Amino acid sequence: MARDWDATTYERLSQPLAQMGRDVLARLELDGDETVLDAGCGTGKVTAALLERLPNGRVIAVDAAPSMVEEARQRLPDSVDVRQADLLDLEIEPVDAILSTATFHWIADHDGLVANLLHALKPGGRLVAQCGGKGNVAAIKNAGFTVAGREPFAEHLSDWPGDWHFASPQDTEARLLKLGFTDVWCWRSEVTVEPDDAAGYLGAICCGSFLERLPEELHEDFVEQVVAELPEPVVLEYVRLNILARRPF
Repeated sequence: MARDWDATTYERLSQPLAQMGRDVLARLELDGDETVLDAGCGTGKVTAALLERLPNGRVIAVDAAPSMVEEARQRLPDSVDVRQADLLDLEIEPVDAILSTATFHWIADHDGLVANLLHALKPGGRLVAQCGGKGNVAAIKNAGFTVAGREPFAEHLSDWPGDWHFASPQDTEARLLKLGFTDVWCWRSEVTVEPDDAAGYLGAICCGSFLERLPEELHEDFVEQVVAELPEPVVLEYVRLNILARRPF
């Protein structure tokens, strides 16, 4: 089952992720009349920027989280086809390009994901994406598992291995080529974020997978203990996996 999010809090605090997404969008060459899939649209911030570049085109925006889809529908004009769907189950008419930001690392089956993305592209269609890569927010992740081993949290989290798939550029490039993509280029980049509201940011974005497995009355205490495990000021070291690829003609 796909994780849902607190879309309102995410919308308030997710500007650093949205800026990364706009940087990725800048890599997508467009004439303005294409049909583009935003695979993992979140609240629609990057989708809105994509729409501006398609005055004669069409945008299909997909996210698995119901709250994100609702927020995106409120933000975006009716011309955008916003759908709730899992990218592993998505059935869609082939599009000219796929844009995706901060999404693929939430999907465990990367072989199934890549195969479905290839199927969703027209011949010659482009994939431009970025997600968490190997080593992403390692300090936050380690702090989360440290706190998860303590009571009263361990009762709910001690056997949980995590639900992130932070792949390396080398593994991802090999997977894309194996499954039929061409013109593949994958590389690592790093982005440092120092959030103004560390507890709010970690609770809404980085620790959400821990929190959804805990009773609500333990959420605040869990986040406070994670923040206490980290040096001050809290700094997030994002490692991003960047992907460029094309479906063969």
